[in-house]
Amino acid sequence: MTYMLAGDVEHGDSLGNRGTIGAGDVQWMTAGSGIIHQEMPQPYDGAMRGFQLWVNLPAKDKMMNPRYRGILADQVPELRMEGATVKVVAGEIAGTSGPVGDLVIDTAYFDVQIQPGSRSELPINGGQTVFAYVFEGSVFFGEDHRMVDSGTLVLFEKGDSVQFATGDAATRFLLVSGKPLGEPIAWRGPIVMNTEEELERAFREYRDGTFIKQDAV
Repeated sequence: MTYMLAGDVEHGDSLGNRGTIGAGDVQWMTAGSGIIHQEMPQPYDGAMRGFQLWVNLPAKDKMMNPRYRGILADQVPELRMEGATVKVVAGEIAGTSGPVGDLVIDTAYFDVQIQPGSRSELPINGGQTVFAYVFEGSVFFGEDHRMVDSGTLVLFEKGDSVQFATGDAATRFLLVSGKPLGEPIAWRGPIVMNTEEELERAFREYRDGTFIKQDAV
């Protein structure tokens, strides 16, 4: 899952999808049984910024048909709260749902922007793993008002909400959650499976030219 903040990335894959991911745009690609793709940064006058998150599939869905979704910035809904704005990329909050639907894994992905001197909280799923990545400014999390600076990832304990507050400056962070799979992970390069034997089979199929199992549309 790719989420761009600034700059452009050109995408192409073996399913025949082509396009450019710009500021605020989202790309959600499910590799499934096999896909080959490339992402090429385009010339940009400034610092290119964005995030790429890999969401693991459960073993029973590892070999599902691959698929691709390109979502434009204006298709990502914004939830306005007192002192904060939340872009709902995936998941649901206060009746606002993200544009990425029918995901295999129950996942939430929020881009939270908070004004100076603000205090609020967001509900979370207590049965999921929840983390925040602060990438602009500083923010205070929890009842103990622990300050977290930009460039820091916070893994939360179990609970029903995330409390946050700001000081004299605005801040921005990603709030992400997902249901734990509880399955073994075998990871090498761009391929994630459950066992080393599955990894070896996947790389062997790639070398033999049988990795792609679904033709371009």
